Amino acid sequence: MRVVAVVLVLLGIGGLVAWQVGDALGLDVRPADVPVERPVAAAPRPLAPPPEITSIGVPDEPRLRLAATAVADALAERGRPRPDVLVERDRPGPGVGATGRLQVRLEAGLTDEAYRVDPGPTVVGSTPNGAANGLYAVADRVRAGAEVVADGRVVAPRLGLRMTDLGAVGLPADPAAFTGDDYSLNSDVVGAAILPEAPYVDLAVVEEVSRQFRALVHHALADGYNAVVVPGFLEYVTFDGLGVHPPGDPRSERAEAMVAAFGPVWGYAHELGVKVFLSTDMLALSPPLRAFLEREAGGLDTEDERLWRVYRAGLAEVFERLPHVAGMMIRIGEGGAAYRFAGWDFTSEIAVTTPEAVRAMLRAFLAVAAEHDREIVFRTWSVGIGEVGDLHTSRDAYAEVLGELRDDRLVVSTKYTLGDFYSHLPLNDTLLVGDHRRIVEFQSRREFEGSGALPNDLGELHRQALRAFLANPRVEGVWTWRQGGGPLLAGPRALDLRAGFWQLYDLNSYVTGRLAWDPDQDPARATADWVRRTFSHDPGVVHAVCGALALSREAITTGLYVGPYARHRVRALGLEPPPMMWIFEWDIPTGDSATLGTVYAVGRDRVDEAVAEGAAAIGTARRMRDLVGATDPAGWRDPALRERFVAALDYQVDLFGVLAAYRTSALRHVQWLDTGDPRAREAARAAAAEYRTARAEHLRRYGDDLALPAYNLTAADIGQARAARDEPMAWTARGVLLGLVLLFALGWRKPWARALTRPWRRVEASRADRVLVWAVPAVAVVLSRAVLTWFAAPAHLLPVLGAWALFAAVLWPARSRAPRLAAAVGAVVLVRSVLLLGVLAVRGPGYYWFEFWTDPAARAVYVAVAFAAFAGTFVAAYAALRDGLGRAAAAGRVLAAVGAPLAALGALVTALGLDRALTAWNDQLALLPWGLSRILGISAHLGIPTALPVYALVAGAVAVSVGAVLMLSRVRPTSPSS
Repeated sequence: MRVVAVVLVLLGIGGLVAWQVGDALGLDVRPADVPVERPVAAAPRPLAPPPEITSIGVPDEPRLRLAATAVADALAERGRPRPDVLVERDRPGPGVGATGRLQVRLEAGLTDEAYRVDPGPTVVGSTPNGAANGLYAVADRVRAGAEVVADGRVVAPRLGLRMTDLGAVGLPADPAAFTGDDYSLNSDVVGAAILPEAPYVDLAVVEEVSRQFRALVHHALADGYNAVVVPGFLEYVTFDGLGVHPPGDPRSERAEAMVAAFGPVWGYAHELGVKVFLSTDMLALSPPLRAFLEREAGGLDTEDERLWRVYRAGLAEVFERLPHVAGMMIRIGEGGAAYRFAGWDFTSEIAVTTPEAVRAMLRAFLAVAAEHDREIVFRTWSVGIGEVGDLHTSRDAYAEVLGELRDDRLVVSTKYTLGDFYSHLPLNDTLLVGDHRRIVEFQSRREFEGSGALPNDLGELHRQALRAFLANPRVEGVWTWRQGGGPLLAGPRALDLRAGFWQLYDLNSYVTGRLAWDPDQDPARATADWVRRTFSHDPGVVHAVCGALALSREAITTGLYVGPYARHRVRALGLEPPPMMWIFEWDIPTGDSATLGTVYAVGRDRVDEAVAEGAAAIGTARRMRDLVGATDPAGWRDPALRERFVAALDYQVDLFGVLAAYRTSALRHVQWLDTGDPRAREAARAAAAEYRTARAEHLRRYGDDLALPAYNLTAADIGQARAARDEPMAWTARGVLLGLVLLFALGWRKPWARALTRPWRRVEASRADRVLVWAVPAVAVVLSRAVLTWFAAPAHLLPVLGAWALFAAVLWPARSRAPRLAAAVGAVVLVRSVLLLGVLAVRGPGYYWFEFWTDPAARAVYVAVAFAAFAGTFVAAYAALRDGLGRAAAAGRVLAAVGAPLAALGALVTALGLDRALTAWNDQLALLPWGLSRILGISAHLGIPTALPVYALVAGAVAVSVGAVLMLSRVRPTSPSS
């Protein structure tokens, strides 16, 4: 009865553990209400002749002179003689103009950015901003081959704040920088200009950044934008008066040099009517700032007003020293080593993680904004970290965090998707709530969809989003990322306005800018206008390219996504994985069991559809290639652009072939794991062979191509290698089980067998029997764990077996008690190993992990029994030792035996580093995405405390110490029990 009671208690504890595990890993699946995209190509229209303009008269104002130059350039591109730009020192009177002259007139009555084009033609605005907008509209119509309508209609933008990022300004163009595996997310653009000593700034680099920035501003104005976001904050702060920097620290002098060098660079945008917003992560830190906060502000407690007084002083200094800066943009949801400025000691830390901290930060910064007549843009991007982790996607969280704040200087910026910039996501309904000024974030170079290397016309999707969000009257702007998002050096070498085939994603910047002016316009027509101004006015070329772009979303959403999974909102592993997921973070098709098992489980009944999508995507990409490839090079303004377009489509066809084969192999293999259907197994094998062939060709063609780089297939290869071993491992497990059965059948009456099957009884055993009592369980442990790891994961096998060996070495008492201890512990270990082998014998380790990730009932039963057996090992050891050593000494020996491997593993992982150890372990077991540790960090992404191995080390050391004290106690042994 006592044994039964102990077993029931252990199973009860195991059940509680299983419940906790299930709660952490629970798979929740709901259909996603995603926008339905029906992009079409614009109907052909005749090319309007360019207007006969021989001169352009403008007031003497920088932005008007620049805009007039844009009109002159457009006319020259259309074959007209380039008109003269005549600067008029005095404001022209009404009706001033001559034949062939485009006149610009400033007169009252219109809003700041509004304009009209009167007959003459005359562009009229009340301010230089408005008149310049009119000139850019004329230039755009000319380039697009559309008629310039001079009907006096007032045109004003629907959204008043139209921001763009910094594009490729300051990014390295050196091909050597694009290594393909640099997943750093650092977006610093001024680091190359920093010198270690006075004068601290390389003015030649500053001049080059200035040249690139001016080109960006000109292009953004022509696309209809009026604001730009520039990374930077601490670079420009001295903290003079606070004592942050110790005497002799060069940081203050460097910050002054930065203001002197880059202030005029960013100020150029202000001169042209473009607002400049600096942006920073919070907390932004440097070593002396961190030390100062620890010393003077109570550490990094982000709810403490003392901390924010320091940052408030820094922000005030920025606004005073850079008067052209219109405000500061703040992000709190990302940071860490991946964002560190190369060669700098500036870092960021995700520390603002509670509603109270967010409000304390914003109140401090808004107070500075009020003092200096500036604005604060707060991004809701919180990526699941801390108490504000769902701020980006939850209306309730939005209300809790920001509902109390009422300040018109606060602008809240939010991505248009209910998540990151993926397809198959619902629109972000948090943009429909709140009393704050709101702007909507869009991404032109879709980082998760080829990073700009694949055609991807987002116009129809962006129009749907804008029109939906305008139901909230507080939505007043957009922020279009031209180049930003994701690693800037790991993907294609395409730099906005500078290098590579950047035109592919320039399309989205152009169309989104047009939609910000008029969300009701036809995006297909805007795309056609862009094609004419970028590639050709030839009707055949325009028709073909527009047709290909109209197919681009179908290709992307089927070729890069597994539809039956992507069209659901999924919660797994305590997280909400993105709809792509099987390609983890940009260019890494994953091979891990958690992802592939979950993707399959969500669409279990639609595997045929998922596989067919991959083949269909190849067909769509081929149609796109055939459309563009059939165009006459002579019809293109620059035949080199046609070559790049065709090359991009060839790349897409090739890439989709690799991904389709891998998708089929992975899904069919998991289908076999789930069902045992031999047809699925054979389909998986055939697709695996196809994948190997396509993979080799993909790497051969694109392995060294910087513009169209090969995908990183390392994780997929690992997954394929493990999949190929599943069936052999299943047979190995069956063989081990059969061997154990035969061994016990032949030796059933032998003392060693009786000892292992009835460990509570005393058995007289020979030396050979005593060896078999521990050898049989030991062999079962080694083989079962080796099979679990496909005989390919020493990072898991060696620590596990080492822990068992250390446990046994510390536990082993005097020889007189060894046989009974071995029998007691061995019996429980054998049960645990047989349980594991029984699962592995079904269809190998892949089946084990598939069931673990996706079947709550099977997982709960297994975890409960397995944990009970694991804990039973210690109970059995204690029971075997108690009669000879006494309760205290027996407990002490077991405690020391448990603590020793815990301390040893803690010390090993502490020495290696938690993320390094987890990376090695995961790379070999392929349980979680291979890219996780290389991009986000396993511990950070899963919320594992970085000090965990230290805790294990300390806990193990304490257990050993307490155990040693108990073993030395003089407690009289109890009488033997029956």
